[in-house]
Amino acid sequence: MDEIEKRAKMFATYIIETGATVRTTAKVFDISKSTVHKDVAERLEKFNPSLAEQVKKVLEQNKLERHLRGGMATKLKYSKIS
Repeated sequence: MDEIEKRAKMFATYIIETGATVRTTAKVFDISKSTVHKDVAERLEKFNPSLAEQVKKVLEQNKLERHLRGGMATKLKYSKIS
């Protein structure tokens, strides 16, 4: 198993277990968002399609919820200011 494959599986496992976003995963592993996204969205599909499908479901759910996260972040920001 090469390094990219190991890394993609590690990212995928983390995302599935925690429901994390690509951005959060990138911060946890100290790597760029682009790399995390490319690994789990493109590369993983080639060597582990079932794992890639599970990650895709989590990322789709995150995409549906992102407007809620943004609203909560804004609310938190302004509650600290006042």
